[in-house]
Amino acid sequence: ANLDWPLHQLDVKNAFLHGNLDDEVYMDIPPGYTGSAGTKIVCKLERALYGLKQSPRAWFGRFSSAMRKYGYRQSNSDHTLFLKHRQSKVTALIVYVDDMIITGDDVDEISRLQEQLFTEFEMKNLGGLKYFLGIEVARSRKGIFLSQRKYVLDLLTEVGLLECKPVDTPIVQNHRLGEYLDQVPADKVRYQRLVGKLIYLSHTHPDIAYAVSVVSQFMHNPSEDHMGAVVRILRYLKSSPGKGLMFSKNAHLNIEGYTDADWAGNILDRKSTSGYFTFVGGNLVTWRSKKQKVVALSSAEAEFRGMAKGLCELLWLRCLLTEVGFPPDSAMNLFCDNKAAIDISHNPIQHDRTKHVEVDRHFIKQNLE
Repeated sequence: ANLDWPLHQLDVKNAFLHGNLDDEVYMDIPPGYTGSAGTKIVCKLERALYGLKQSPRAWFGRFSSAMRKYGYRQSNSDHTLFLKHRQSKVTALIVYVDDMIITGDDVDEISRLQEQLFTEFEMKNLGGLKYFLGIEVARSRKGIFLSQRKYVLDLLTEVGLLECKPVDTPIVQNHRLGEYLDQVPADKVRYQRLVGKLIYLSHTHPDIAYAVSVVSQFMHNPSEDHMGAVVRILRYLKSSPGKGLMFSKNAHLNIEGYTDADWAGNILDRKSTSGYFTFVGGNLVTWRSKKQKVVALSSAEAEFRGMAKGLCELLWLRCLLTEVGFPPDSAMNLFCDNKAAIDISHNPIQHDRTKHVEVDRHFIKQNLE
C-alpha cells in the first residue's frame, strides 16, 4: 500500500493433478473398464488425483520446487510466501492452494515469473487483485481497503436475517454463556457451520473477534443460548456489512502492539481471556482474542501471559518484514495497561509469587533488553 506495488492474481487449473506422488497408490478400475478374465486389475497412479490425502502436499511440493528453480526462496516466517531479491528490488508471491498473488517493485521479474508459471502449469491470469478467497480488495489513492460485504450479505440471506433488526454490539455485556445441565440443545451441525463462517469473517472484522472466540468454545455441545449469541453477531454484522480494513499510505513501517486481558472472566472455570492487536506503519494487521489455558492467580498474571502472546506476534512481524526487505529502523513498542505486569517485565529479580510464570517473564525481559 505504501509503495503502490501492483497486485496480480493467478489461478491454477486442476492444481492437485500437477502433484507427483512419492508413495505407491493404487486405484480400482473405473466403471466402464473391464479387466482380464479371471484376474483383478487395478490402476497404479503416476500422478496425484483429487480425493487423495497426499494430493495437497504433493501439489505444494511440486510448486515449491518450481519456485526454487526460478530462483525464489521460501520464507521462514510464512512457508506459503516466496521471495526473490534482484538489484535492490523484490518480487513476492503468496499462494493459498491454487490461488496466488504476485507483487513487488521489479516489473520485469513479475512478467518473467508469470511466463515461467504459465509454461510450467495450466493457469489463468485473473488480472489485478479485486476478489480473493471471499475478500474484496479495493485500491485508491489513499491505500487498500479490504472487506467481505458480499460474504456477509450471503450469510445473512442463508440464515434468513437479511431484513433483521441490527444491534449495536456483537455480544451482550457481562454475558453468562456456559454449559449447564438444563440447557436446551441446538442443531450442532448448523451451529458449527455458522461459527466457522464467522471465524472466517473475523479476518476483516476485528470487532467481532472476542464474540466469535466465545461462541467457538461450545462447538461440541451448543445450546439455544449459544445459538442466540451467534444470531446476535449476525445481527451486529447487519448494521455495517461493508465495514472492513483500510491500509493507508504512511511514511513509516513502525511496529506496535497492544495487549489486554479479562482476568477470571469465565464464570464456570474462572480462566482469563487475553487479546492483542498489532499495527505496522499505523495500520492494523493482526489481532487475536483467546481464552487462556491455565487459571491466572492475579490480574497481573493474566495480563502478563497476554503480553507474551502479543510479543510473539511482534517478533514474527519483524522477521517477516526483514525477510521481505524492510527491516524496522526503530524499536518495536508493546503497550499494556497493567502496571504490575509492566513492573514484573522490567524486574530482574525472581520472586516466589511469580515463579510459575518465569518462562513468560524471561521471554519478555530478554526481548525488552
